[in-house]
Amino acid sequence: MFTPIGSSEATITIFFENEPIRARQGETVAACLLRAGVRYFRTTPVSGSKRLPYCMIGHCFDCLVEIDGIGSRQACLSQVQDGMKLRVQSGAAAIDGNSDQ
Repeated sequence: MFTPIGSSEATITIFFENEPIRARQGETVAACLLRAGVRYFRTTPVSGSKRLPYCMIGHCFDCLVEIDGIGSRQACLSQVQDGMKLRVQSGAAAIDGNSDQ
């Protein structure tokens, strides 16, 4: 589905919904999660529809995820960092960044 540019060796680990995923230094969160077969990144606030990245350039906001406890982060514009914790964003992000309310 995607052809990596440069090294394709996954040398770091991120966690999506507490599951480890091997990632490549310098790739975006969206590319890593799509490569790993994640089925959706967020649900919409009104209908609960599941969404995946659409534009991959930061315009559509369908790739919003919670990164290290902060909601409404664009996965297509965020680079992976070793040990980062990602969660599906369910509906709108809480104002204080805590989605467990």
